[in-house]
Amino acid sequence: MQKIVPHLWFDTQAREAAEFYTQTFVDAASSGKSVITGSQILEGTPSGDAEILTMQLYGQEFMLISAGPYFKFNPSISFLVGCETKEDVDALWQKLIQGGTPLMDIGAYPFSERYGWIQDAYGLSWQIMYMGGQSVVQRIVPTLMFVGDVSGKAEEAMIMYTSVFPQSKITYQLRYGADEVPEREGTIKHGGFALGEQQFAAMDSAQKHAFAFNEAVSLVVKCDSQKEIDYYWEKLSAVPEAEQCGWLKDAYGVSWQIVPRAMDTWMHTTDKAALNRLTQAFLKMKKFDIATLEQVVKSAK
Repeated sequence: MQKIVPHLWFDTQAREAAEFYTQTFVDAASSGKSVITGSQILEGTPSGDAEILTMQLYGQEFMLISAGPYFKFNPSISFLVGCETKEDVDALWQKLIQGGTPLMDIGAYPFSERYGWIQDAYGLSWQIMYMGGQSVVQRIVPTLMFVGDVSGKAEEAMIMYTSVFPQSKITYQLRYGADEVPEREGTIKHGGFALGEQQFAAMDSAQKHAFAFNEAVSLVVKCDSQKEIDYYWEKLSAVPEAEQCGWLKDAYGVSWQIVPRAMDTWMHTTDKAALNRLTQAFLKMKKFDIATLEQVVKSAK
């Protein structure tokens, strides 16, 4: 089961986006399905009624929410899609470019014969890359770009993340050279790391960017016990004022949600009154308390 799940925050378009993505990420090279797997309406949140959805893209789990115009996607977190053929790159590009904006035009680059970076119609960023015969184990890789105040800290972050999650490691590091100014020599041009069985990537950029990490894309960590919730909360939370409803920010500004795995079941109840009681209970929390949430669920039956 997937331990870490990307969570995407939309104003009102989560369902529309989920339908678009599940129809877009379909090709012969993938053994995993792209499908919406669940949906629910949360009532009485600070954003009013919020729709949450779960979906799989190439078999990988994502979460989406429509919860108001508070956060905007930007390229600080993008999703690298590995393709086995150039034709797959072109097919994805043609779908994602509809209403979108190219950040790096599709073409040949030193690192790939066919690659493009695009911000889609919803603002979410995708890097579409021909892998040139390399084995594609995980089709979609969340990629963190360290800019502004945290530029140059990608390696430090990878070391920290791999120290927090069990059975994790840095898989490769490609560094900037002295001739690549304004980038700083030795910082991370592109790096890979595994958190458990899941692949992630990181980059430094010293270019001027008008964006930084924010809550539009967060990473949900599913926990099997209160001990595990306490552990990840202590290891990752670095901004006390950002702690709310299971959310936290780490030392680099990346947002995480530390949640009980049982929340998947609790949130998809057909008992509307029970769901409302559960929602009001967790909205009052910073770090989630499993025993309290379990009691709310049991008392609702």
